[in-house]
Amino acid sequence: MFRSRPGAFRAPAVALVAAASLILTLSGCGVDPVTPGDARGKAASDSKGGGGEGAVDCARAKCIALTFDAGPGKDTPHLLDILKEKQVPATFFLLGKKHVDRYPEVVKRIADEGHEVANHTWTHRILTDLDADEVRDELSRTQEAIRKITGRAPTLMRPPQGRTDGTVSDVSRDLGLAQILWSVTAKDYSTTDSALIRQRVVDAAQGDGIILLHDIYDGTVPAVPGIIDELKRRGFTFVTVPQLLAPGAAEPGTVYRP
Repeated sequence: MFRSRPGAFRAPAVALVAAASLILTLSGCGVDPVTPGDARGKAASDSKGGGGEGAVDCARAKCIALTFDAGPGKDTPHLLDILKEKQVPATFFLLGKKHVDRYPEVVKRIADEGHEVANHTWTHRILTDLDADEVRDELSRTQEAIRKITGRAPTLMRPPQGRTDGTVSDVSRDLGLAQILWSVTAKDYSTTDSALIRQRVVDAAQGDGIILLHDIYDGTVPAVPGIIDELKRRGFTFVTVPQLLAPGAAEPGTVYRP
């Protein structure tokens, strides 16, 4: 959720920029990302895995995970209405301060309606700039706040800006959190143009993909119905991140990226 200059550009460029930034973030930090396909394959070869994550077989179906960062916010209830109408599950990486603590009833609704509730830190500090105790504070405060509301602590987290390293991975492992990055971003923080947000997502979408959006920006939620309708038309099946990895289970500390 970082700022850059507004400007329109084609979705293939979006995908390349996103991929390059993630490669730069992960290179040289001792973190080896795992793809959803690798997670499923490992589970199959081990004859074990998470299981129980739903009937969708993402080894066969063209699955994609819709994820939302930095909420909940004022538009999240409307987003939940859309997802309910479209019968689409999503994964919400929630921000603690001024979000989880401000909208506890929305957090509970996200969980009650079957979406995956995940951790996006307490104050959105860049975790690679922090020492281990500070990383732990950012994650554990949000863990506890969500647990108090939903009765269950998250098992997934997304580091702000996708920035992670060995320290972040070690602390995440201690807290039982897998790290989830993405393959598609509409950079919706840089535009309020819902049509552009929709086009960027549908142009860059691929099987086993993870879409990054933010339900706190004005142009995003209005773009969601069109994204869902077009991707369904193209044969995609929407799943949560755990469903994307199943029968594998997200392992604490591990970084997952399509």
